[in-house]
Amino acid sequence: MGASGRRKLKLNFSKIYSFACGKTTFKRDHAQIGGYGYSRVVLCNEPDSSEEGFRYYADNSVRSTKYTAATFLPKSLFEQFRRVANFFFLVAGILAFTKLAPYTAVSAILPLCLIIGGTMVKEGIEDWRRKKQDIEVNNRRIILHKGDGIFDYTEWKNLRVGDIVKVKKDEFFPADLLLLSSSYEDAVCYVETMNLDGETNLKLKQGLDVTSSLNEDFNFRDFKATVKCEDPNANLYSFVGSMEFEGQKYALSPQQLLLRDSKLRNTEYIFGAVIFTGHDTKVIQNSTDPPSKRSKIEKKMDKIIYFLFCVLFLIAFIGSILFGISTKDDLDNGLMKRWYLRPDDSTIFFDPKRAAAAAIFHFLTALMLYNFIIPISLYFSIEIVKVLQSIFINQDIHMYYEETNKPAYARTSNLNEELGQVDTILSDKTGTLTCNSMEFIKCSIAGVAYGRGATEVEQAIDRSNRSPIIHEHANSFESESESDAIRESPDRKESIKGFNFIDERIMKGNWVNEPNTDVIRKFFRLLAVCHTAIPEVDEDTGNVSYEAESPDEAAFVIAAREIGFKFYNRTQTSLSMYEFDPVSGDEVERTYKLLNVLEFNSSRKRMSVIVKDEEGRILLLCKGADSVMFERLALNGREFEEKTLEHVREYADAGLRTLILAYRELDEEEYKEFDNMFSEVKNSVTIDRETLIEEVSDKIERNLILLGATAVEDKLQNGVPDCIDKLAKARIKIWVLTGDKMETAINIGYSCRLLRQGMKHITIHLEIPEIRALEKVGDKMAIIKASRESVLRQISEGAILLSESRGTSQQAFALIIDGKSLAYALEDNMKNMFLELATRCASVICCRSSPKQKALVTRLVKSGTGKTTLAIGDGANDVGMLQEAHVGVGISGVEGMQAVMSSDIAIAQFRYLERLLLVHGHWCYRRMSSMICYFFYKNITFGFTLFLYEVYASFSGQPAYNDWFLSFYSVFFSSLPVIALGVLDQDVSARYCLKFPILYQEGVQNILFSWRRILSWMLNGFISAIIIFFFCTKAMGIQAFDEEGRTAGKDMLAATMYTCVVWVVNLQMALAIRYFTLIQHVFIWGSIAFWHLFLLAYGALPPSISTNAYKVFIETLAPSPSFWIVTFFVAISTLIPYFSCSTIQMWFFPMYHEMVQWTRYEEKTNGPELNTVIQ
Repeated sequence: MGASGRRKLKLNFSKIYSFACGKTTFKRDHAQIGGYGYSRVVLCNEPDSSEEGFRYYADNSVRSTKYTAATFLPKSLFEQFRRVANFFFLVAGILAFTKLAPYTAVSAILPLCLIIGGTMVKEGIEDWRRKKQDIEVNNRRIILHKGDGIFDYTEWKNLRVGDIVKVKKDEFFPADLLLLSSSYEDAVCYVETMNLDGETNLKLKQGLDVTSSLNEDFNFRDFKATVKCEDPNANLYSFVGSMEFEGQKYALSPQQLLLRDSKLRNTEYIFGAVIFTGHDTKVIQNSTDPPSKRSKIEKKMDKIIYFLFCVLFLIAFIGSILFGISTKDDLDNGLMKRWYLRPDDSTIFFDPKRAAAAAIFHFLTALMLYNFIIPISLYFSIEIVKVLQSIFINQDIHMYYEETNKPAYARTSNLNEELGQVDTILSDKTGTLTCNSMEFIKCSIAGVAYGRGATEVEQAIDRSNRSPIIHEHANSFESESESDAIRESPDRKESIKGFNFIDERIMKGNWVNEPNTDVIRKFFRLLAVCHTAIPEVDEDTGNVSYEAESPDEAAFVIAAREIGFKFYNRTQTSLSMYEFDPVSGDEVERTYKLLNVLEFNSSRKRMSVIVKDEEGRILLLCKGADSVMFERLALNGREFEEKTLEHVREYADAGLRTLILAYRELDEEEYKEFDNMFSEVKNSVTIDRETLIEEVSDKIERNLILLGATAVEDKLQNGVPDCIDKLAKARIKIWVLTGDKMETAINIGYSCRLLRQGMKHITIHLEIPEIRALEKVGDKMAIIKASRESVLRQISEGAILLSESRGTSQQAFALIIDGKSLAYALEDNMKNMFLELATRCASVICCRSSPKQKALVTRLVKSGTGKTTLAIGDGANDVGMLQEAHVGVGISGVEGMQAVMSSDIAIAQFRYLERLLLVHGHWCYRRMSSMICYFFYKNITFGFTLFLYEVYASFSGQPAYNDWFLSFYSVFFSSLPVIALGVLDQDVSARYCLKFPILYQEGVQNILFSWRRILSWMLNGFISAIIIFFFCTKAMGIQAFDEEGRTAGKDMLAATMYTCVVWVVNLQMALAIRYFTLIQHVFIWGSIAFWHLFLLAYGALPPSISTNAYKVFIETLAPSPSFWIVTFFVAISTLIPYFSCSTIQMWFFPMYHEMVQWTRYEEKTNGPELNTVIQ
């Protein structure tokens, strides 16, 4: 397409210094080019260069898979046999090929192969899904320069370092590109980096002036350039390099680098040269694996496995000693005690002369024989159950947020049961408890408060006090009914996002009748000009919308627009707005020449713009936090300071976020001096560049004249107060970590019910006269010492207060601490005292806390209490906290997806945390605990019958059961019901989980997976095995088994015992289940039926295959009434101990869920009274 066919976009952003545009100088960093770490050389637009061929740079294909076709088998097998249990069964399987084995090798290896194979198939399916994602990404299409100025489409994977590509609007960058030119004349473009840092605001990038004219396809016919730059690294915000073009060398900075997976926005196209490809790109360099997290139940399960190994080795050792003693005594003066073993003609296994060696060999045999105590299918079954549990969480319609079409998403299934054990929740505030959708609701201008709307905090206080809200504004004499009339006025405009301001003194141009009209005009002009928002004008309706860096900034520009100061156009050097003219009553256009933008950051806490108005005056317009703004006011600029401070405190009490607005007029000489210094540090590329910029900016942002303050409300998300109230009733401790001022945080705490009326506050802060006096002197060491002592004293006083009130009252306490104090409280010599104080409080609020402090607090709570912690947040500043906690929950809100990508579980709204924990968490904890306990029960029941048989068989190593009976027990006859238990069982319904949140304490206190409960299930297994063995042997030992008078042989006894085991463990499952579904009925009764069918089918096979099971069922067991009577009697008798203990416990020592079950079944609907009883 030729130049004549394309509309030229004329924007020259080179003078907007906040965008780091302009020529860059060589200083410090660039002196390192060519040295270690800065050795990359890129020949642009020379794909066939021989020199380039010697440089082995990565290709542009990416691979996120864990395996390849060649490595899948060895790596997957290695992963499986890293587990101790699997490795043990592998060794046992290998030993099964020796003469030591009590069963055939095939019967030992096949179950292990089924379990390992099933797990490997699962791993392979998951990895194949990742492979398909890689294929989709690698095959995305991009326009590539093929040569002679011709561009054509190719796949991303085909790109090489040095290629020239053309990226169009709303496309992703396929690699890290050097920006050469764009559809704008000054080679600028807008970039969205949400996939990198989670930020949704647009960032402005600009290429070098020397390449800005290369904005047509044919311009690249003869383009050649050499780039020398840093080697691949993970730093997203740095780039050091140089470009040689047409004999000149130009410095490169991060401003020219477009990162892979960023998206081109609001720009028709760009041309770029490929610098880093594939795994060399910065985004891939940053893609580290998240920290490995394992649930407490899983860690404890490993200990149980080791315990069972000890039991296994113990009984094998005891059996081997007894076997050795018996073997040694087999020949006594030529008499053979165990004549059937032929000790006089035996090999080493039964040789009385080598009894010690026989005992050692028997020990190995016993390990193989008794290894059925260890559940071979436990790990595989748990993985299946956890995946299915995650699917249920993902499919829960009650956690689906229709507005954004986002369901809950369990990004890992490893921590499902951990959701039922959370003791402490650490939450971000903005965007997590609140919507992060700011509304301009109040303001203070020239010492007069405007805005009559009531905030959520005020309404919450009003409800709790049951008294009307008193609005202390300028017209304080106005009655409440009049205020309500204003709020509910039918003349009020329909809802405008970001604007909830109600005051007839300002609206509809009435501000011109106020006493300080000129100050009001300057106030709203500042809001309309001091920002980096980008206007978007709807050509059909003429409406203006804004794309801003933050919700606050958007709210300010919208507020100015609604009052009559409509910003509608931004060019490279100017801002244009329509302003209401009080003289003519019409809108007039005003244009401000944009000279500089001094950006906002967390350390500056303010933002300024320097503009020149139509009258030639140079104005510095500044807005920022009160903590940095009041100290910058001129002596003649403090006229409204006292009133403004008073209003700011009122706004903080109402839970509002405030900013101070001020300005100053600059003379030409002062501005020129500043501009020269600012341009020099802004265009340099040095390590301390940002510090130098702040120092220069600080000098000009002085002697300001106060205009007033803004107050915006970040509304609570729907359902947050009820959710926090319900979590508090579940006795979950809630900590809020926020960057807000203490007053704002406290009042937000009341509105969301984190703080309640009557709750005693323990406040730790450093806003005390002693510290202020030292700050004025400026002695840093004295300030640090005094601050540390003050924090220590306040913590000690709080601990004393708690101790004094412990025995006298039931009053709840809340701890509130600011960021400065928190820094000292987290020091090694103080953090344990702080943690002890905080854990004794019902609620904790940490104000003015940084992202690093959030992570450190989370680590302190996790390591110090030993209890399960859950962190929840929505922004990139919450990532450290989410990864540090046992469970990280990301809110998929408006701050991008960085928190979600670093989380274990993602939800769309904070209120869904209630159902996630109290319902799914409780269910998953109970299911997993019961499932694991039952696994150990059923395997001990089965394995101990083998041991008892060995005792009566003189420890001869003879198994009680057929080889395939042994192999298929854990795989086919007892596993499916336990999987159904782990997925479907419910002790109480979701409605009752939410109605009685105290149920959640069963998981926090670990009642269902305590050592007492685990050992009681194991004891139940031993008792069941003893009853089955002795009842079967005594019932079948001496009397006739059938009508022909024949007694039962070993094979009949074994089949009967095995039948009783299958019946008992499945009926035990039926007793343990609290919520029957069709699937559970099918699995329980189906497992029993499948055993009988298997016995029938297996017995029908030739004797060479079925061996001692040949027709044992069809010819001997099934026709005999004794078999069915014994099976029925043994099954009932074995279940009596469990049933009796469960009944006694429910009647006399009921647990929480059993109390609720009584309520449900007896239809006692007096819920509140029961809840009190339970608590």
